[in-house]
Amino acid sequence: MKSNRVTRNFWKFFAGLAACAVVSCMLTTPSAYGQATNGPVRITLDEAIQMALQHNHSIIAARTAIEQSQDMEVTANLRPNPTLFTDWEYLPLGSPTKQNPDLYSGVALHDYLNNNTEGDIGLSYLIERGHKRQARYQAAKDVTAQTRSLVADNERGLTYQVATLFVNVQLAESTIDLAQQDLKSFQQTVDIGEFQFKAGGISEDDYLKIELQLLQFETDLEQAQLARQQGLSDLRQLLGYESVSAEYDVVDAFDYIPLKGNVDDLQMKALQNRPDLRAAAQGVTAANSGYALAKADGKQDVTVTGNYSHVNAINAATIYASIPLAIFNRNQGEIARTKSVITMSQEQQAFTNGQVLTDVKDAYEGLKSNDRMVMMYMDKYREVAKKSRDIADYAYHRGGIALIDFLDAERSYRAAELGYRQTLASYLLALEQLREAVGIRNLQ
Repeated sequence: MKSNRVTRNFWKFFAGLAACAVVSCMLTTPSAYGQATNGPVRITLDEAIQMALQHNHSIIAARTAIEQSQDMEVTANLRPNPTLFTDWEYLPLGSPTKQNPDLYSGVALHDYLNNNTEGDIGLSYLIERGHKRQARYQAAKDVTAQTRSLVADNERGLTYQVATLFVNVQLAESTIDLAQQDLKSFQQTVDIGEFQFKAGGISEDDYLKIELQLLQFETDLEQAQLARQQGLSDLRQLLGYESVSAEYDVVDAFDYIPLKGNVDDLQMKALQNRPDLRAAAQGVTAANSGYALAKADGKQDVTVTGNYSHVNAINAATIYASIPLAIFNRNQGEIARTKSVITMSQEQQAFTNGQVLTDVKDAYEGLKSNDRMVMMYMDKYREVAKKSRDIADYAYHRGGIALIDFLDAERSYRAAELGYRQTLASYLLALEQLREAVGIRNLQ
């Protein structure tokens, strides 16, 4: 009976474990199923930029320069350590009575140590003059501020690289769509041509020309697919290779985005937001701090020492101070060098200021040029090419025009559509270049 009861308890326990396992599977399965059915990750341009800023290994490594500079601030703000020293002099190597029995006969060792040796203990401290520590700390803080701006400028460059690759992938995917549409549409023409050739309606030469035209559409599709795969691979490296799966994709509108604003307003925004210009200005501040530190280092420091001595059974205290005489070395070379650094930093700031204005001007003019080209396609030439192709297709299949005219209309339509997509991509890239030149993404 006892054995049966134990057996029943065991099976009840086992059934309970099984029930828990089933419930656990039911709770976890929807999440796994949702993940499986969600398919590849699709990210927008803004999401791609944020991922790159968070996970790109190069920018993460660059940010450590800020931490290193902050650590140098701690070092710069440290006070000198005091120096502790002690000594005990004139200790006998053996028994005093054996070394000089006439002088030390009957003298105990502890009496000798008390009356005939010397012991010293003291503390010295370096007093920095000229506010050296404050100057070091300020110089280190100014370097940290400049480092932050330089890292921000690296982030600006990374954002532009991500946007460039993102647009290139969008162009490749748009080209794939175009090539697939053209391939599907022209395949019908090939099928009709094959039927006409077999029926004796067209010559074999005309049919072969139609088939050769199909090769161009197939080539466009293959090249676009390769560009897409390579673009996604390069973009993944910038996003942080481990941050996205290999099957990710981009999703965003590949459309024309009009820009309102004039170059003067954009230049003013650039002067306010460009991190490299801010870094150049902070470089002047850091150079002035370095000059102030060099002058402070020219001040001679004072070393103060306090000493307690026990000599021949006498207790004594000594206090003294020392200071180098600034006869030859007054740090004059470093003072002159740091003064020159100020001039150099000011010139670099002036150059960067002009470079910022030039970058904005060039990017703005490039955007306007691409804008005009996009408008030409959108307002006129896409419609003209499509209408010409449709007329040629209708006329050819009814014997109204020659094959060569039909194929020429097909090539013109393909070139116009492909040219529009490439021009649109150039416009979007020019827009990203302008955003980089201004230093912010919102240009309105």
